[in-house]
Amino acid sequence: MARLAVNGVALNVETAGAGPALVLLHGFTGAAGTWAGHLPALAARYTTVAIDMLGHGASEAPADPARYGIEHVTADVLAVLDRLEIRQAAALGYSMGGRAALYLATAAPERVTALLIESASPGIADASERAKRVAQDEELAGVIERDGVAAFVDRWERLPMFASQARLPDAARAAVRAERVAQSARGLANSLRGLGQGTQPPLFDRLSALRMPVLLIAGALDERYAALGRAMHDAIPNARLAVVPDAGHTVHLEQPEAFQRAVLDFLRSVEGADPA
Repeated sequence: MARLAVNGVALNVETAGAGPALVLLHGFTGAAGTWAGHLPALAARYTTVAIDMLGHGASEAPADPARYGIEHVTADVLAVLDRLEIRQAAALGYSMGGRAALYLATAAPERVTALLIESASPGIADASERAKRVAQDEELAGVIERDGVAAFVDRWERLPMFASQARLPDAARAAVRAERVAQSARGLANSLRGLGQGTQPPLFDRLSALRMPVLLIAGALDERYAALGRAMHDAIPNARLAVVPDAGHTVHLEQPEAFQRAVLDFLRSVEGADPA
């Protein structure tokens, strides 16, 4: 664990292994520990760079919601790579982290050798729907600030998107909850305000320009994100799609062996590929 000062903030960055670099970006209410179950296999072949995104885990939680914006996320990830003297890396992101990884690949394609996206959206195309999402996220941010993180997590865990997590072993569900409730109220609230889907520029029109190999992962039980995965697969020239049976939004938790196999098989197949 190391806190790196980049662009005026401190981010917690955990590195392991050796070999080609692989950046790991977690989802909302997560942290670098999201990937703990997969790190032994990934670090056996790659240099993993797991980042606590701003406002999460042991990273700083600034007071200004604008500092959490996706453009800043991209600049921060690139600064972390520069600090670690990594010129290029593959990027694997889950949910919120998947959106960040996708934006990184569109903004700095020369730095991304391969892109792996689990259960993520390229944004909301309709302006009125984006405005509606901004309002919803502001309401949730207020709930966090008023009621505290634990009460918010109780509400968050009841979302239909996470219903399939009820089938996880008790220890796995307890670990996920512990990671969620350990977050700071300000970090979560401002992440919703600055990095929610409503504030993110939609990327649909930029998908066809991606030239690096792309793996899209979704759970078959997560119908919304499986459909988004299919739509992105159709739009991205060099994309593969893995819809994992008997999994919901958190494929890496619900079907860890299938997730890990898909990730490693994909990375092995594209090693040495030219991202340009």
